[in-house]
Amino acid sequence: MAIVKVLICVLCLFQLACVSYQSKVGGSRRLFSQGRAAEAAALVKPLALEPSDDQLPYLLDYATYLQTSKKYSEATKYFLLAEDIAKIKDYHSLSNLTGSLLFSQRMVQYKGENYEKLMINVMLALNFLIQSDLEGALVETRKINHMLDLFRSEAKKKYQQNPLAHYLAAMIWEDDKKFDDAFIDYKKLHKLYPDLTLVREPLVRSAYLSRRMGEYRRLNKKFKLNLKPKDIRLNKKYGELIVIFAQGWAPRKHPNRADFRFPWLHPVLSETKSARVYVGEGATSYPSKLLLDVEHVALSTFKEDYGALLAKRLAAKVVKEVAADQIRQKNEGLGNLAWLVMTVADQADLRQWSTLPQSFQVARVRLPVGKHKVKIKGVDSFGDETGESLEPTSITINPIKKTYLYWRSYY
Repeated sequence: MAIVKVLICVLCLFQLACVSYQSKVGGSRRLFSQGRAAEAAALVKPLALEPSDDQLPYLLDYATYLQTSKKYSEATKYFLLAEDIAKIKDYHSLSNLTGSLLFSQRMVQYKGENYEKLMINVMLALNFLIQSDLEGALVETRKINHMLDLFRSEAKKKYQQNPLAHYLAAMIWEDDKKFDDAFIDYKKLHKLYPDLTLVREPLVRSAYLSRRMGEYRRLNKKFKLNLKPKDIRLNKKYGELIVIFAQGWAPRKHPNRADFRFPWLHPVLSETKSARVYVGEGATSYPSKLLLDVEHVALSTFKEDYGALLAKRLAAKVVKEVAADQIRQKNEGLGNLAWLVMTVADQADLRQWSTLPQSFQVARVRLPVGKHKVKIKGVDSFGDETGESLEPTSITINPIKKTYLYWRSYY
């Protein structure tokens, strides 16, 4: 009877753990979806700062809330902590490893999906860039590319390059007046993703400014941009506004319909698909353009990693069968109960970074030096306004420099 009570207690604890985790992220996420990022941060902060097997996803959400609240220095601090936790080698106790095989993967510390680990450095690069720390942002772009190289060479993953890393690096080189380096990054990005229209104009500009006149003429003609040297030469009367738009929600984990023991990523529908940037009182608007499709990255990398999860849970099934059989040899009914409890308790691990955007988009606007009022409006796939907007915000444009503005949509 004692073993029966233990099995029932274990089953109850797993059910409570699942409900507890989902309910805890649900409350802060609802606040965030209403544009109340500061309140969401306050709600999840105790969970984010408490060491636990679930600390990483709470910490990632917390840092995201801080970033959206424009508390960039604090967000950077906690993204760095999350990076450390995600990279620390797993030293799980034998009891935890055995428990995860017998019952659920949720018994071990969550270390993040591979696409989430890459996105930590993306967020850090954005934070540093918004705070005008060009060197810090450049370090993060290098980390992204280095991590991708490791995934491909050591883990044999077929992950694609991250376009946002190359694009941010190129903009940093531009701000540092290293136009040859900027051209190299833009060209590499265009070769990898030739359909990214956002790359074309800065590629032509950097070709001219790096004195690659043959490339300038060829690319200008190829893209039909008709950019004149007078429109490209550096002019101390102008600077540039860079709007980084985080759109929608990345896919969310749910139990796989084919087998409840496994998680699966499901896209989250968004009404706001892009943004329009308005400067001053004029009617001219500047559309955002896609740079990084987080949804595609998440789905493709998750599917590639799914085989490893299947292999692990297959091994878990064998362990459960052996354990149940050993109990059956002494008591058949109890062995059958043990098998039932272990099977029911083996549920999908739904922990994740739940507040990532669906995509990152960019709008670039060349503006005269001085102060400007900027507002942003969300639009749907038909070009109609959705009602989401950033109220007029004051920015300062400096000579031959970039000013960064970050905005997030929720629906």
